[in-house]
Amino acid sequence: MFTGVYTALITPFRNGRVDETGFKKLVESQARAGVDGIVPVGTTGEAPTVDFEEHVRIIEVASFYARGKIKVMAGTGANSTAEAIHLTKSAEYAGADGSLQVCPYYNKPSQAGLYAHFSTVAKSTNLPICLYSIPGRCNVEIAIETAVQLAADFPNIVAIKEAGGTPDRVSQLRAALGSKFSILSGDDSMTLPFMSVGAQGVISVASNIIPRQLSKMVHGYLKGDAKAALRLHEKYYPLFKDLFVETNPVPVKAAAAMLGQCREEYRLPLVKISPENRRKLRSTLKAVGVLK
Repeated sequence: MFTGVYTALITPFRNGRVDETGFKKLVESQARAGVDGIVPVGTTGEAPTVDFEEHVRIIEVASFYARGKIKVMAGTGANSTAEAIHLTKSAEYAGADGSLQVCPYYNKPSQAGLYAHFSTVAKSTNLPICLYSIPGRCNVEIAIETAVQLAADFPNIVAIKEAGGTPDRVSQLRAALGSKFSILSGDDSMTLPFMSVGAQGVISVASNIIPRQLSKMVHGYLKGDAKAALRLHEKYYPLFKDLFVETNPVPVKAAAAMLGQCREEYRLPLVKISPENRRKLRSTLKAVGVLK
């Protein structure tokens, strides 16, 4: 069961190549900060712009340095079922603890197509699978009925990352899927609202920057200290919002660069944050006490 804080980890680049040394440091830093796991090569990890070999290598590096410390939920979804299977099998071989399977994007399958896609991937692996519903990027949402059928038919489909949804939808998912199925927020600003109606954690962008604080907020709530969790939510809410002042992962990578965690290097078509939004983000980082 996936619960707690999973960091949707950025992928550092150096001179156009994956910076493995820098990535190793990020993995080790997350482990020291006490998160429950990391999600390499998801949206935040710029999965669309890494090639097959790089994608698999990033998962290998993450799994090697996280082993015995934190879990690795590898981003191995794709808009091609065959590609998703290839990446998922590679992640299982590399030692990942689970797989994050995003809705196929751009081709916009029907619910029958989503069921066929996810079920075919599930049959190909022993890894626990977390479904990923993000209609804002994929133009299609995993229907509650589809998630219920997948969970009933495949024991290794054990969780869903809910991004762009509402507390009402989380309530419906929790009622339909039962307490053993994990629901994770895909939006930092919605983590606490989602947890109040049954979610059990978050796959977080902000925990690239404030992993210890996010872990304290989420685990505090899980242990029953809602007031302390709310205080942390209120303190860091401006950061949750401003890390999305431009397309993810541009702001979070800019913030990480400001903190000396990586170089501010992207692959096209992503480009550096605008000067105006850079000033805004820097101001927010200072206001919440992350940057001096």
